[in-house]
Amino acid sequence: MTTAATRLPAAERRLALIETAIRVFSDGSYRGTTTAEIAREAGISEPILYRHFASKRDLYLAALDYVWSEVRGAWEDALGRSANVLEALESIGRGNFAARDCKHQLSELWVQALSEATEDPALRKHLPKHMREVHDYFAAMLRTGQEQGVLHGDRDVDAEAWIFLSGSVMGMVGRRVGLMDDEEVRRIRAARLAWLSA
Repeated sequence: MTTAATRLPAAERRLALIETAIRVFSDGSYRGTTTAEIAREAGISEPILYRHFASKRDLYLAALDYVWSEVRGAWEDALGRSANVLEALESIGRGNFAARDCKHQLSELWVQALSEATEDPALRKHLPKHMREVHDYFAAMLRTGQEQGVLHGDRDVDAEAWIFLSGSVMGMVGRRVGLMDDEEVRRIRAARLAWLSA
């Protein structure tokens, strides 16, 4: 839905464009989405969009990084509200089923980026660094849970973090093609948490 453009300071306009792009990319695809479509949804002209982002790819990478910062912030918030990592993981798992949820959006953008990375050197370069950062954050969270005594100390946190990322991608693929429903995703998360729990 197009809204009337309001003159915003550059930083606010950039953020509004990123948020619009996340929604449009998540509803469609990287390849199928145009900058004209994003600009129209943001209520601005395409030349205004190009003042903030040199290309659709640059906007996509900014969207990917922004969604990860939102996910990381939500996880840090859950950690801050919880007595330990296990409680935080349970809270995080319960909160990730809304279609507009930032973790859902992150997985959606990953799936799209993975499908484009073979043809786009910039995506191919950015995606491993980005996914490694998510992996390292999650592995550190699991390591803290082991130190707290709430997660099994003999579990390989690096392997478990990769399994988590793989599950996020598979969950998104499953949702897109109707392979898995939310109940199956919940059962998988519960099984993984039971495996990790001390």
